[in-house]
This record gives sequence, C-alpha cells and structure tokens, in this order.
Amino acid sequence: MASEGPAGELEAVLGGQGLRVQSWDSEPAGELPAPVRLRRNVCYVVLAVFLNEQDEVLMIQEAKKECYGSWYLPAGRMEPGETIVEALQREVKEEAGLHCEPLTLLSVEERGPSWIRFAFLAQPTGGVLKTSKEADAESLQAGWYPRTSLATPLRAHDILHLVELAAQYRHQARHPRILPQELPCSVVCQRLVATFTSVATQTVWVLVGTVGAPHLPITACGFTPMEQRGGINIAILRLLQECLTLHHLAVETKGLLGLQHLGKGHTDGICLNVLVTVAFRNPGIQNEPPEVRGENFVWWKVMEEDLQSQLLQRLQESSVVPVNR
Repeated sequence: MASEGPAGELEAVLGGQGLRVQSWDSEPAGELPAPVRLRRNVCYVVLAVFLNEQDEVLMIQEAKKECYGSWYLPAGRMEPGETIVEALQREVKEEAGLHCEPLTLLSVEERGPSWIRFAFLAQPTGGVLKTSKEADAESLQAGWYPRTSLATPLRAHDILHLVELAAQYRHQARHPRILPQELPCSVVCQRLVATFTSVATQTVWVLVGTVGAPHLPITACGFTPMEQRGGINIAILRLLQECLTLHHLAVETKGLLGLQHLGKGHTDGICLNVLVTVAFRNPGIQNEPPEVRGENFVWWKVMEEDLQSQLLQRLQESSVVPVNR
C-alpha cells in the first residue's frame, strides 16, 4: 500500500500516476488562474509517430489549403470533451484510416500554456490505410515510408526530431512508459518534484509545500504576455523565487514524469508532473539544500531507500519526457 504524504505522492508521480489538483501554491501576480477551455483560451495538439518492423514511418499527405500536397505525421487539434488519447485515435483514423493505441508519450512541445502539443509513439491495431481514392478534407492519403527517406515535400521539418526520438526509444527506452492519466483539472499547472542532491552522500531532498497537508508543490501557469513569452517554465521559476534566493542557484527543468487531463464535461486543464533540479552555482562541498524563506515550503529528505534510488536513477539518466519550446 502506498505511503501517505510526500512519500506517497512521490511514489505515485514516479510511477507515472496522476494526483488530484485541489489547489495550487503559486499563481501569477494580479491574475486569478481562469478555468481553461479548448477553443477559448487553450489549444492542445496531438501527434503520432508510427514505426513498423521495416523501420518505416506512417505519413499522411495534407489536404489543407496552406500546405496542400505536403507530407507530415498524423496530427491535429483536440476537440472539447475528448481525452488526449481519444483525440489521438480520432486524428489517426481521420487522416490515416487506422485504429491505434499509444505506447508512450515521447515529447511535449509548448509555446506558453495556451498552446501545447503532445507527441506519442503509437502502434496500429486495425483499420485500412487511407488511399488517394478516399481523399477528403482531412488528408489526401497515407503511406509508409523509410525512416531515412521520408516522403517529400515535408509540411515542416519539426517532425524529423520526433521520428528520431521514436527510433531511439524503440532501440532503448530512456524513460518508462508514460500515458496521460484521466483526472480533472481546472487550470494549466505543474506539480514539481524539485530536488537537491548532495554529491558527497547521494542524499536527495525534495521541496514540499506545507499549507494544508504536506504535498508536492503545484504552480499554476498564467496567461499574461510575460508568462506566454517565457513559456511554462516561468511558472516553475516563479514558485521557486517565492521560497529560495535564486541568484546563487542553478535551476534546471529535466522533463516530465507524467501528465493528467480529463475533459469530458469538465474544464480542459492539465497538470504536468515535472522533475526539476536545484543546485548551487559555485563549486564546492554543499551537503545541505539551500535555505528556504518563509513558512510555506520546506526541504524534505527522502529517507525511503527505494524512492531515493528511483529518484537518483531518473536524475542521472534524464529518464523523463522532454519538454521543448
């Protein structure tokens, strides 16, 4: 049975699970985080990378006027009321004619909290490949092409990195299988696993919020121009600035341990579980984490051997889903 408190939350997050978001510890100054809705103030995009046993990639030929005839991976915007996986399956069926299931989240790309794209490695489970005779407004056709010789012209070259990421994952998985957890959330937010590691002793501390029951802190993303320009990482730095003196610290966002979203009549918020490292900029023996200002946060030393081992492994191997701008 999972432990309670920070240990239980950390165990769940490291296992790719979601946790309900009741409130948050940080929000943009002067802006109450508004409930988010697709087509109103957020846009989520899903994208699928398929690789078959012949090392071929599934591609679709675009029917949209602005990119007519070019080639791309199956992708499209989520619709209100869909889960992330349902959106992925709908887009693949509409554009490629295939039924599918996602194997793992590969990458998350963002342009601030109002535009986020989720890229998955997926596999077909049925259906019939769309031919040119079935061309419609969704796509002209679909086909399998060698990974080293994709169909041209490409609609955009941003998919090349994703195709290689998928090939690397199939060769040697860098992170465990991660799929969206279906839990409601009203805002775009991030749950932080913010760590400090003593190099000498390999001890790990995790930042914990103390308002209410001790918990992994949550920071709400804002929609102000500054937070849009700075991307979702701004919300992480904002929370850390509220409790740490950052000018002598190096903060690095490693990537995602998981995410959650529901839709289904709820607001379309998402919560990203993010692994972050905090370290001193100046070299030297620093065996204790930096001092915390205020009473809303503390450093919690991870005493459970299994949790500490998992954290160190994830940190050392960067075993997370990358987040790109």
